[in-house]
Amino acid sequence: MLKANDNPFWTSPSGDFAFGFQQVGDAGFLLAIWFNQIPERTIVWSANRNDLVQRGSRVQLTTDGQLILDDQSGTQVWSTINSGGIGAAYAAMLDTGNFVLASQSAANLWQSFDEPTDTMLPTQTLSQGRALIAPYLEKNYSDGRYMFTLQIDGNLLLYTTRYPISTSINFAYWSTQDSLGSGDQVIFNQSGYMYLTARNGTMINHVFSDSVPMQDFYQRATLDYDGVFRHYVYPKTGASNSRNWALAWNTFSFIPSNICVRIEGEEGSGACGYNSFCRLGDDQRPSCQCPPGYTFVDPNDERKGCKQNFVSQECGQPSQGTDGFEFEVMPNTDWPLNDYEYFSSENEDWCRQACLSDCYCAVAIFKNGECWKKRIPLSNGRIDPGLGGTKALIKVRKGNFTAGSCAKKNDRSTLIITGSVLLGNSVFLNVISLLGIYVFFSRMNRQKAKMIPPHNVLPDVNLVSFTYNELETATGGFKEELGSGASGIVYKGLLDNEDTPLVAVKKLYKMVREGEREFRTEVKVIGRTNHKNLVQLLGFCDEGQQRLLVYEYMSNGSLKKFELDAMEEDQIVLADWAYDCFKEEKLDLLVLEDEEAMEDMRRVESFVMIAIWCIQEDPSLRPGMKKVLQMLEGAVQVSIPPDPASFISSI
Repeated sequence: MLKANDNPFWTSPSGDFAFGFQQVGDAGFLLAIWFNQIPERTIVWSANRNDLVQRGSRVQLTTDGQLILDDQSGTQVWSTINSGGIGAAYAAMLDTGNFVLASQSAANLWQSFDEPTDTMLPTQTLSQGRALIAPYLEKNYSDGRYMFTLQIDGNLLLYTTRYPISTSINFAYWSTQDSLGSGDQVIFNQSGYMYLTARNGTMINHVFSDSVPMQDFYQRATLDYDGVFRHYVYPKTGASNSRNWALAWNTFSFIPSNICVRIEGEEGSGACGYNSFCRLGDDQRPSCQCPPGYTFVDPNDERKGCKQNFVSQECGQPSQGTDGFEFEVMPNTDWPLNDYEYFSSENEDWCRQACLSDCYCAVAIFKNGECWKKRIPLSNGRIDPGLGGTKALIKVRKGNFTAGSCAKKNDRSTLIITGSVLLGNSVFLNVISLLGIYVFFSRMNRQKAKMIPPHNVLPDVNLVSFTYNELETATGGFKEELGSGASGIVYKGLLDNEDTPLVAVKKLYKMVREGEREFRTEVKVIGRTNHKNLVQLLGFCDEGQQRLLVYEYMSNGSLKKFELDAMEEDQIVLADWAYDCFKEEKLDLLVLEDEEAMEDMRRVESFVMIAIWCIQEDPSLRPGMKKVLQMLEGAVQVSIPPDPASFISSI
């Protein structure tokens, strides 16, 4: 019996391989087999790749001859299959890397070679109906996006899978074309050859055809997380090394030669995620990148694809097309099979204008008088010299206008940390995502907070118009930082005013500046907002390219001090909490101690639904401000919004 406590393991006679528990970061333990003589401890097989166990779990050979893995609570996670009801007499870790259960007569009843995960080792075979499944990421061993399989019809192929729904096949991007339907076994021999044989043992086709002296190198053939099937070698200590291989896993052979251009399915995202493109590096390894105006959905997993970091063109607003957008050009780039309109015998300027005036068009592809218009999500993206003459025209907003935070999920919604950081995203999200939950309740309040008297005042709203020099002096040259958001940094300031001496001054980044008219319009909206749970906007600065917002200073802390099943933690995500309250029909938690709001919960529900629509991660789902006003006024019916996080979690 082995326990997942101090990484105990069972070695093969030579010590080349080990069987036992391998810890995977902080996630848990794999029951695995690995190379034990090299520092990397590379895993070649695992029993519970999709169901890691925790410390205290154990594996044991039972009295009836079954190998069983139990988690720390004693629940069975995995077991071998009893073959013919014959119980195994003993287990052995062999020098081939194969772990076997054997009968009293030394016949193999079960072996790890028959249930591969992502790797084949020399002397191992792959029979009809068996498959290798790539890991999700390099250090995440759960089932991933690709499959290498010898089908029961005899075809040997590499497939994309319908990840994350299942490991069922989607699109074949490599096969042994001249041996379709005749394969019986894939054999990986001791010399490093991998080939397909017929039922009579005749070799049909090579997979890897370069030989490697087994006495000098460790070997493995692994379907990697990027979908490439690679033959690796690792020099053994003291062995001759005529090629001067590094003491690391060296790629000896691989298929396909260029996965970026081989994956081109009608369905699925391609070699990389949606809205991204695949580029083959100098080391022949693919990498996934985002086009201009797009950022990764998850910076920790580039294969989840990209999203626009600007507000997309709104249909029904034709002036936006020519005035608010421009093109970034990417040569030798394409997203095949993703076009919805095609034109021929046109020039590039015509193609640009056709996309610019079309609210659905996100990218136009132009080549030799041909023009393709494509909408998001874009799929099968690749950049490759073989696409010479192909030009991708990426439609982006002018001035790098962003749609808000493009950080990872935990940063997507503003954390309630300090009053100034509460309003730390873009001006649009100031109005919608944070204020949205409460801002519309302001009509129910009886009075507005006291404002600073003098200075120039914005019409319709009692807001002070400061000069940049005044705010620079008040903050001591922007010295004391209170916090930061996706669009600006908040500083502590001291005004020469008896009523409101301390303020929080938010200095917006230039990269997200808006037009003067839009900026002042949204400042008016914020200025009219007054709620006991929100800091009050006192003034602003709109001078040249400098745009700043001045808020009251919260000396008594922030909303995190509310004594609420989810607000007791130091940091919570406001948008997620608000959506949970809506979904669980507990909207009263949003308006505690607000008697007027509690008396009109139907109106509260409507406002919350509007706010959730406005903070959708996918910009295309957010309503325009005109529609928001119509919903607020009751002129447009408000439908039930999706979870703001659903776009990310579904990718």
